[in-house]
Amino acid sequence: MKMNLPVKQKKNTILILAITAIVLGALVAWATGLLPLPGRTTKAPPAPAAAPPAAPVSVAPALEELVTEWDDFSGRVRAIDRVEIRPQVSGIIVAVHFANGQLVKKGDLLFTIDPRPFQAESARAEAVLAGTQARVVLAQNNLDRSNRLLATHAIARNEHDQEDDALLEANANLKAAQAAVQTAQLNVEYTAIQAPVSGRVSRAEITVGNLVGAGVTAPLLTTIVSVSPVYVEFETDEQTYLKYSANGAQGNSGIDRIPVWMGLANEDGYPHQGRLESIDNQLDTTSGTIRMRAIFDNATGALTPGLYAKVRAGGSAAETAVLVDDRAVGTDQDKKYVMVVSPDNKVAYRGVTLGPIVNGLRIVRSGLAKGERIVVNGLQRVKPSEVIAPVEVSMNRDAGTVTGGKLAAVNAR
Repeated sequence: MKMNLPVKQKKNTILILAITAIVLGALVAWATGLLPLPGRTTKAPPAPAAAPPAAPVSVAPALEELVTEWDDFSGRVRAIDRVEIRPQVSGIIVAVHFANGQLVKKGDLLFTIDPRPFQAESARAEAVLAGTQARVVLAQNNLDRSNRLLATHAIARNEHDQEDDALLEANANLKAAQAAVQTAQLNVEYTAIQAPVSGRVSRAEITVGNLVGAGVTAPLLTTIVSVSPVYVEFETDEQTYLKYSANGAQGNSGIDRIPVWMGLANEDGYPHQGRLESIDNQLDTTSGTIRMRAIFDNATGALTPGLYAKVRAGGSAAETAVLVDDRAVGTDQDKKYVMVVSPDNKVAYRGVTLGPIVNGLRIVRSGLAKGERIVVNGLQRVKPSEVIAPVEVSMNRDAGTVTGGKLAAVNAR
């Protein structure tokens, strides 16, 4: 049976349904956050954080120059001539004719040994020589007379032969007497001990009044070392020797192609120029090195034998090479690298192969080209793909040490 509701009741029902729908919609909106809850205000979403400013880093372009690669060695100054002065005759030293450390010339008198015993022996030998000469004359006369008598058969052949033998014996005695005189005269000369070479003499090890002996056990009187020129000897490893050989220096052939410079321990750099004098004929298998010897002028006498010497030798002809400050090179385990800066100031990792340092800059054999910009200071503060604020500096020993301004503040951190 169908019920018919009054019109007023129908309108109330529709109104209730509409209000219910509105309330439900509001609840859904509050639940989803589309509408704020009563008594609360809405907030705008936070703005994204600003990127940090790019770090200022000193940057310099790689150089390309004509350089000669040098090899550094440690050596010693050696005298070309070194002579130990020892007595050749026994006797008492009666005079010392030099001051300790004096420069002497070849032939200068150094010591005098009492010559009187040897002068007496020389006089005796000369007297013996004179008597021997007289006997030679007598033997010659006897032989001449014997020859005349033999021609007339006045004497027997054996008597003639005896006279002949007597002359031969007299001549032999004459030679012995002459040798004795020469020996005696040499002994007299040996009492005046002279400098066999020019150079600087050491101190007198034995002074006036002392008796000295001769022979293999003769005492050392003093030493003389030549002053100019001098040798500088040093050892080089097998690889360096092979490099020199490849450039034409083997033994004593082609060694003039290798420039050599030297400095003493208290000198800056290598102020003395010399030339390579010889390369040894074999490699020492124990140390794996071969000995080389250079010769240097020493007109001032500053290069004293025995001094330590820093030696720098040029192993190759001058060639173009890429050069960077050594501080721009980093180490990654067993690899070397630099940080290259692109035109848009982004940093990139680049592995490189290095050579020696020349004039304060490091040679880069591969991995870097002329003009490429690299980080030269603050290498630890940058990372690959990072954008930096480059500060241009020169590629030299003072790269990155600009004082004042932004870069100085960065370096001080």
